[in-house]
Amino acid sequence: MSGDQSASQDAPTDAQPGGAASPDAPLLLLSAQLPPPLKAVLQDRHACVAAPTREQMLATAHAHADRIEMVVTTATDGADGALIEALPKLRAICSLGVGLDALDLEAAKARAVAVSYTPDVLNDCVADLAVGLLIDAARGMGRAERLVRRGDWPRIGPGPLGTRVSGRRLGILGLGRIGQTIARRFAGFDMDIRYHTRTPREGVAWTHEPSLVELARWADFLIVACAGGEATRHLVDARVLDALGPQGIVVNIARGSVIDEAALVLALQQGRLGGAALDVFDQEPQVPAALMEMDNVVLLPHIGSATAQTRRAMGDLVLANVEEFLATGRLRTPAY
Repeated sequence: MSGDQSASQDAPTDAQPGGAASPDAPLLLLSAQLPPPLKAVLQDRHACVAAPTREQMLATAHAHADRIEMVVTTATDGADGALIEALPKLRAICSLGVGLDALDLEAAKARAVAVSYTPDVLNDCVADLAVGLLIDAARGMGRAERLVRRGDWPRIGPGPLGTRVSGRRLGILGLGRIGQTIARRFAGFDMDIRYHTRTPREGVAWTHEPSLVELARWADFLIVACAGGEATRHLVDARVLDALGPQGIVVNIARGSVIDEAALVLALQQGRLGGAALDVFDQEPQVPAALMEMDNVVLLPHIGSATAQTRRAMGDLVLANVEEFLATGRLRTPAY
């Protein structure tokens, strides 16, 4: 959001209806992790009830089930089947984020509930972060920075050599909007780029590899950029990691569930994989302790879209979907 649509960070978050709307106006259920500025604008314009925590979202829904017609949520908080079932008057779910795996789309479709998300506006920042993660993991920037901070540089030197990024072979798992933006970024590094999807993408310059294992075997680096959900759960397993090999690096900016985390930890511990750079985790915000102990692993707290500019654009798109649906019954960026 921009200009006078912005709001302070101390917006109310308790489960009390708010907004200037009339008592019979549609009630919006706001999830706990919505950014406070977006939440404040929604509460100013509409009758809203805000779940205090993610765990209390269903209880909040039950308490106001007779009035809630829209859920405004995030890709992390989501909206599961139980929540949808609890709201007999639910007409729409507007989600902040591009991931759909936390939204029960089948339950929504069965109830004819419209669903929106925020595609495209976060592509650039997520792709930028993928570049940064790969360079950090390959060149050991984080490790070297920690070495300097510890005061070890005068004593032991700058540490081990990294590996070159430019001119190498890059595999990308998934070639949707974000995957293609990543590929365009790395084309500037003079890299040979191939990708794996279930079917080849038309109109792209990069080579399709039908086998993920063979893509990993060919690549120096593998970036995970596919959708989450059960269809891709543990798609990057021990076979893929072994194919990537002891000099290979895997980067994940997609969903933590796509990589078999136990297999990843074991491959790193046994030296069968060279390194990893992760912005997402299977049970986030919980991160395996073993990963935190490894100097060849870069760990970030799911900040792919976390810039002021992108979050503002995402919030604006959520707001546009909310306003358009309440006015016309249509969504600007429907998920289906």
